[in-house]
Amino acid sequence: MKSFMKVSPLRLLDMSVEKKLGPGNLGVLIARAGVGKTACLVHIAFDRIFSGESLVHVSVEETPDKVASYYNVIFYDMIKILELENEEDLRLMVERNRMILSYVKGSFSVDRLRRSLGNLKQNLSFAPQTIIIDGLDFEVTPREFFEELKGLSKEFSTETWLSALSHRHKLTKNEEGIPYPCSEIDDLFEVIIHMDPTTEGVYLKLLKDHGHTLGQHVSVRLDPNTFLVVS
Repeated sequence: MKSFMKVSPLRLLDMSVEKKLGPGNLGVLIARAGVGKTACLVHIAFDRIFSGESLVHVSVEETPDKVASYYNVIFYDMIKILELENEEDLRLMVERNRMILSYVKGSFSVDRLRRSLGNLKQNLSFAPQTIIIDGLDFEVTPREFFEELKGLSKEFSTETWLSALSHRHKLTKNEEGIPYPCSEIDDLFEVIIHMDPTTEGVYLKLLKDHGHTLGQHVSVRLDPNTFLVVS
C-alpha cells in the first residue's frame, strides 16, 4: 500500500514535528459544508487500517449501512485511480479492522461510546487504536464533552479524529489563529487541520502540532475529486 500512503491526507503530518496524532489525543478537521470533511476522514481511516491498525468509525448522523456505502465508493475509486491489484485483500483488511457505530437522533454520548468500546473488546476482542467521529455539531457541544472524550481516548489509548463545521459568516479566530468553532477549545486538541478550498484544489493546512511552533505554509494540496494528495 505504499502507493496509497504516498498520497494519503495524513502525509501532512510528515511535515510536522511529532509526525502523528498519537494515542490519547484528539485531532480535528475544520471546514465549511461541502468541502470534503467526511471523505478526508475516510482516507484517514484507510491510512490507519492499511498501517495495520483497528478502527472504530462513529457517525452521529448516518446509519451504519450508509457509512459503509460511503467507504465502498471511496475505496473503489481509490483502487481505480491508484491501479491497485490486490483489491480483494485490501477490502477484507478494511472489513476486518473497521467497526461502524451509529448514534442518530441525539443519542451520542461519551458514556455510550465507552460502553460500546467495552463491549467490542469483551465480546469480539476488538480494541481499536483509532476512533473517527463524524457529524458532531461543535456549535451545541459543550467543552465538557470534549474533556470527557479526551479522557476516553487516554483510557483506551486511542487517537481520535473529529470533523468540525465552520461557517462563512463566522470568521472568529483566537490569538493562535484557530478559527471558529474550535477557537475556544483548541487547548483540548493536539492536532488541528483546516481544509481550505481553492481553484487549485483543497489545501490541508496544519494549524496546531502538539504545541510546537509551526513554520510557514505547512500544507498539502488535495485533488478535490479524490481527496488524495497531489502536491
